[in-house]
Amino acid sequence: MRGTMMAMLGLGGPTLLGLAPTTAHAASSVAAVVNGMPVTTYQIRQRAAFLKLRRVGGNTTQKATDELIDEALKRQEIQRQGVNIPDEEVNAAYLNFAKGNNLSEAQLAEVLGSAGFSPQAFKDYIRVQMGWGQAASRRIQREERLTEQDAVQRMLAQGGEKPSTTEYTLQQVIFVIPNGQRGAMLANRKREAQAMRQRFQSCDSTLAFAQGLRDVTVRDLGRVAQPELPSLWKEDVMQTSPGRATPTKETDRGVEFIGVCNARQISDDRAAQMVFQARDMESLNGDGSGADAALLKKLRDEAQIVRR
Repeated sequence: MRGTMMAMLGLGGPTLLGLAPTTAHAASSVAAVVNGMPVTTYQIRQRAAFLKLRRVGGNTTQKATDELIDEALKRQEIQRQGVNIPDEEVNAAYLNFAKGNNLSEAQLAEVLGSAGFSPQAFKDYIRVQMGWGQAASRRIQREERLTEQDAVQRMLAQGGEKPSTTEYTLQQVIFVIPNGQRGAMLANRKREAQAMRQRFQSCDSTLAFAQGLRDVTVRDLGRVAQPELPSLWKEDVMQTSPGRATPTKETDRGVEFIGVCNARQISDDRAAQMVFQARDMESLNGDGSGADAALLKKLRDEAQIVRR
């Protein structure tokens, strides 16, 4: 199960971390405080149960405590970097995990519950893993960003060959769902978005299509290089031909798709800078040996951690 879990969530190594439920528990007390964030004995008991489900041996109480302390640091960094993982992404990963183990959602819930770990806790665990990857990437890119001169030096060291990348001209179409009306409007908005997506032929005609529809926002995103595509849309954009639109997605704003207006190859110092930076970010592999592990150690060294 542990191996499938890593594969389904795109994670690796023994650093799979989760969040215990936030509901109060009568027999719970504070076991540790991480920069003012408490880790309770109830959370530790749930995490220890999850470790056993993952077939982790040894002192599971100690390991659960250590994992939850690291997780608190990750949550704090996710918040600092302004990363938000939509519910639909978490739910999709949860469903994919169930399918990957030949389980229905109800069966997965039963497996987790019988082990002492709840479905909501597992979804929170998924959310933290997704959020940590993005938060670590943002911070590392900001603090260790390559300059164009750095890229030139790398090219010279590699024989002068200049890497290239694809640059996309993009347009975002949002079928807005007002707060509090998602349940009533979602199905209809999805149908409307899908119908418009299928009619999409070029970015020049999008506004004309949208004029007869209510609460539809069209945004010209301009030119975006492949390494800078947002993770939510990256694979879809790369698989979409110019003059076509990506599949629709449910987001916090409503239902969206991205129109690919144009795509071209670029090869200059700026492109080289982005390509090399993207390659560096591949070390964010979650197996405890990459740049994200170094960032977590730095957060741990700088943190105020009190164990009780």
